[in-house]
Amino acid sequence: MNLNLVLVVLVAFLGGILASLLGWADSGGPFIFRKFFASLVRALFAAVVYGVGYTFRDGLTGWDLGFAFLGGAGVDVIGNRAAGVVSSLTTPKPSTPPTPP
Repeated sequence: MNLNLVLVVLVAFLGGILASLLGWADSGGPFIFRKFFASLVRALFAAVVYGVGYTFRDGLTGWDLGFAFLGGAGVDVIGNRAAGVVSSLTTPKPSTPPTPP
């Protein structure tokens, strides 16, 4: 097994997990495992993508690990924002009665 490949996958996964945990800490809300699980899935997706991409490289540098970490975090942040947009578009808005003049 290629240890560099495992390292790239692990770093990308940790980037996504850290972004998720920082987002939860910033929200001040209670920990909701369902949302965290979605972030785990997104982090795993980022890790797989970076792992596949690394197979086309000749070596591993600190830059590669930095980009994998930031990429893992970015996939989680963008995925979280996209989920919020989809949720707001599909949730019916309560109708408010018109205010009298």
